[in-house]
Amino acid sequence: MPVWAAPFGVGFALSFSLILAIGAQNAFVLRQGLLRRHVGPLVLFCALADAALIIAGVGGLAPMVAHSLAALEAWVFLGAALWLGVYGGMRGYAAWRGQAVLEAGSAKQKPLLPTMLIAAVLTFGNPHVYLDTVVLIGTVSLQFEGADKLAYAVGAVCASFTFFTGLGYGAALLSGFMTRPHAWRVLDASVALVMLVLAFGMARAGGWV
Repeated sequence: MPVWAAPFGVGFALSFSLILAIGAQNAFVLRQGLLRRHVGPLVLFCALADAALIIAGVGGLAPMVAHSLAALEAWVFLGAALWLGVYGGMRGYAAWRGQAVLEAGSAKQKPLLPTMLIAAVLTFGNPHVYLDTVVLIGTVSLQFEGADKLAYAVGAVCASFTFFTGLGYGAALLSGFMTRPHAWRVLDASVALVMLVLAFGMARAGGWV
C-alpha cells in the first residue's frame, strides 16, 4: 500500500461523511439532478466551494491556530474528537429513530444565474459548512505533516467532487430508493460508525486515550 493511502483515506472518509448529512444544499443539488437542469455547473460550483474551504483550513487557518495555541494543542484534538463524537451520536440517533426524510418535491425551473445564486447562498450562508470544512477538517489535518498532509487534503477534496458528481448525475437513479426512510437509516448508521472511529483516532492523537 502506498504511504499516502492512509492519510488520503482519512481525508476522503471524513469529508465524505460530513457531506452525507441531509441538508439544504444537498437537497437542492438532488432536486436539480432530478430536473436535469444545470447539473454540471452546479456540481462544479459546490465541489470547488468545498475545495476552497478545505484548502483554507488545512493550509491556513488550522495551522495558524495550532501555532498560536501550541500549549493547548491537546485540547484542540479533544475538541475535534468531541465534535466528531457528538456528530456521530446524532447520526446514530437518527438511524435508530428512522425518521429522516428527504423532501425532494417539485422545483420551478430557473435560468443558470438564479440557480447558481441560490447554490451560493445555501453553501456560504450555512455556518456549519465552515465548522465542517475549515475548522473540523483543518484541525484533523494537524496530525499529518508534509506529503501526508497534502494527501489528506487531496482525499478530502476528492470526496467532495465524488459526492456532488454522484448526487447530481445519479439523482434520477437514486430518487426512488432514497425517498424511503429505511435507506436513510442505513446511511445515518454508516456515517455514525465512521465519525465515531475518527473521534477515537483524534482523542488518541491528542494523548487522551
